[in-house]
Amino acid sequence: MAAAFSSDGEAALRRELRAPVAAAPRGDLDGFYEMGRAAAFVRDGGFRKVALQFPDELLADAVEVAGRMEAATGAEMYVLGDTTYGSCCVDEVAAEHVGAEAVLHYGPACLSPCRKLPVLHIFGQQPLDVGRCTGAFRELYPEQQSCVVVLSDVVYAHAMGELEQQLCPEYPNVIFSRLVCGDPPGPAVPGEERKFGRQFLVKAAGGLQDYAMFYVGAEGLTLTNFMLTWNCCPFSSFNPITGCGRRETLNVNRALMRRLYLVERARDASVVGILVGTLGVAGYLTVLQHLRELLSRAGKRSYTLAVGKPNPAKLANFLEVDIFVLVACAQNSLLDSSDFYRPVVTPYELELACNPAREWTGNYLTDFRDLLPGACAHVELPPAVPAAEAVPDVSLITGNMRATHLCDPLTSQLPPSTTLACRDQTWALAEISPAASFLESRSWRGLEQQLGQTPVSKAVQGRRGIAIAYEDEGCEQP
Repeated sequence: MAAAFSSDGEAALRRELRAPVAAAPRGDLDGFYEMGRAAAFVRDGGFRKVALQFPDELLADAVEVAGRMEAATGAEMYVLGDTTYGSCCVDEVAAEHVGAEAVLHYGPACLSPCRKLPVLHIFGQQPLDVGRCTGAFRELYPEQQSCVVVLSDVVYAHAMGELEQQLCPEYPNVIFSRLVCGDPPGPAVPGEERKFGRQFLVKAAGGLQDYAMFYVGAEGLTLTNFMLTWNCCPFSSFNPITGCGRRETLNVNRALMRRLYLVERARDASVVGILVGTLGVAGYLTVLQHLRELLSRAGKRSYTLAVGKPNPAKLANFLEVDIFVLVACAQNSLLDSSDFYRPVVTPYELELACNPAREWTGNYLTDFRDLLPGACAHVELPPAVPAAEAVPDVSLITGNMRATHLCDPLTSQLPPSTTLACRDQTWALAEISPAASFLESRSWRGLEQQLGQTPVSKAVQGRRGIAIAYEDEGCEQP
């Protein structure tokens, strides 16, 4: 745990730097970044200011790509140097700082829909050996009547048409998913799956549970997200980097048990920190308001925190918070909080903890938009139950009694008269809150002014140099 909060810097000095695997071929920038399609998007839209968003591994090509795009379109191109949150999400906030009229998003993407600016995704056409991928598929599924759904990372989507031509004549029950950027038009037809920017139609009578999943891409958050969401399906994968196929051995049940343990932690929590992990995904403001209302009805205090990309050091500053809930895109919601001082859960897990009407059905949700009113998995909050009639509940972690019923929305907020208190026999008023109460209980409360108690002294020149060797430290050898 200590290594998560402090470091002597030795790890950074000894770190081995490797060439990024997603680097574009230097001689084929036009093909890798699809310059023609991007230029047509800018010209057809009549955009005069365009923001170019690159992930860290592709920033080396940003200047050259921006120069070529300006020459081809006549529009001003602005490179977004650092994303506010995850690089898979479109950073509309940074784009609006320069008054951009559209965004060209390069590299891997979560395909979460945006609402403010037009967006064109350029995934980057990573090479795929279709022959080896076809061979790996045949080894994993020797039965030609196998029902399989083929999914892929977005950087290999350009090769899925060729792979489909190779497999479909031999495997009549193979279904290839299609990428959908933004919300697909029209309602879903029966048997159609629409999740994570993928769309496919299931034809088997038993539904999706009769299918296996074949994923083309490297191991990572995308694959983990798929496996938890479609946990009723066995998964296999082909890694284009290593050229090997395998049956995925991730213990989905064990991973779900870990997530359900975090649900119990959320039920025990009294103070919840709502982490804003996106400012670009459509519906994030609505889900923030939904979570505040849910926590208020459940009798829990909540604080909304905008800390950028969360890490253990940042969240350790909020010691009074019992648990955090991260509002982010589906790909970044599954944050491994084992090194964090307090657990981090998803909005769906918080709903399982605080909404008595929502029950665990075996279907895991990572997209918070599924929880909103009108969505496929929305569950209304039940009416309030008087405390005397509430069914008692015992924590599976602490063994203590806890309240699980919802309060009346009109009485869940403290009345104004009880939120103020007199301090030190004066008329100074202080708001009573968990954070203020926690601060009062701490032995060290930060720097104190001590007005009138500190002698006045003249300003003197401070130390000069850098922290590793100040000028007044000398150069004496031990």
